[in-house]
Amino acid sequence: MKKVVLSLLTAVSVLAGLAGCAPQVAAPTPTPAPVTLKIVALPILDALPIFVGQDQGLFEKHNVKVEFIPAGSAPERDQLIASGQADGMINEVLSAMFFNKDGVRVQIVRYARAATSGSPLFTLLASSQSGVTDVAGLKGKSIGISEGTVIAYTTERMLAAEGLPPAEVKFVSVPKIDARLALLKSGELDGAVLPEPLASAAALDGAVPVLADTSHPEYSFSTYTMRKEVLDASPEAVRAFLAGLEEAVKLINQDPAKWKALLSAQKILPPALADSFQVPQFVTAGVPTAEQYNDALAWAKEKGYLSADIAYSDCVNGGFLP
Repeated sequence: MKKVVLSLLTAVSVLAGLAGCAPQVAAPTPTPAPVTLKIVALPILDALPIFVGQDQGLFEKHNVKVEFIPAGSAPERDQLIASGQADGMINEVLSAMFFNKDGVRVQIVRYARAATSGSPLFTLLASSQSGVTDVAGLKGKSIGISEGTVIAYTTERMLAAEGLPPAEVKFVSVPKIDARLALLKSGELDGAVLPEPLASAAALDGAVPVLADTSHPEYSFSTYTMRKEVLDASPEAVRAFLAGLEEAVKLINQDPAKWKALLSAQKILPPALADSFQVPQFVTAGVPTAEQYNDALAWAKEKGYLSADIAYSDCVNGGFLP
């Protein structure tokens, strides 16, 4: 009996020793709570990847939440960024430069859209009441733009490239897109520069397309820009946001027509275009080149918006791309 007890005690001791030597399994590290990024943009086609990312759960997949904030004009958008009510925006290099003229406040982290030979961002259209049918006919005419933005820059560069000095037309600043469209339709403006898909809607309604950035795509692109405070405080959230965007862009480019209903639901695609509008290909991961940046900078200095150079590296940061 004693031998049996001793044997049992020995076995228990051995097992206890083995248990003591067994590797300890670490408790799983809890996933940090997702950061919410608020992105502000005008109601334009460029924002489609954000809507697709939200619709398909692509941001949550990368442990980040994205809230879209619509703005009626570029000044309204910029004010939301300046006040800290938004973390990032869809804008353009000029906007980033203006923010950074007294210090680095924002940085461009990705292209949003880029014009190609077959897909415009902006089109200059003439009112059906103006009698204008070509670039030469714009001489002395009024053209609605948004002053100090990519629209003004692209329009001036395109007109000059087509042989019409920008000084020979009358630019009228109408920041709100819907107001610019209404003035074009009423004939109060001879022409106006509009983004897609409103440019296509205006053409369907009788406006005459005169010049599009498909002829000069090097000047026309939009960007995702984040506040520097957000980049410093939540770099992984920004990387997650861009990773989700990249997956959204891939889905759009695989089947562009699939997402027209989403554009309609977001009130970006007018009902009249539901059947005919073709969703374009979206640019994949990348940031504006130094050449593109420097040309926009030169224009801003020519116009008197900036008095000194602002370094490319201060405004453009490709380090967060997936």
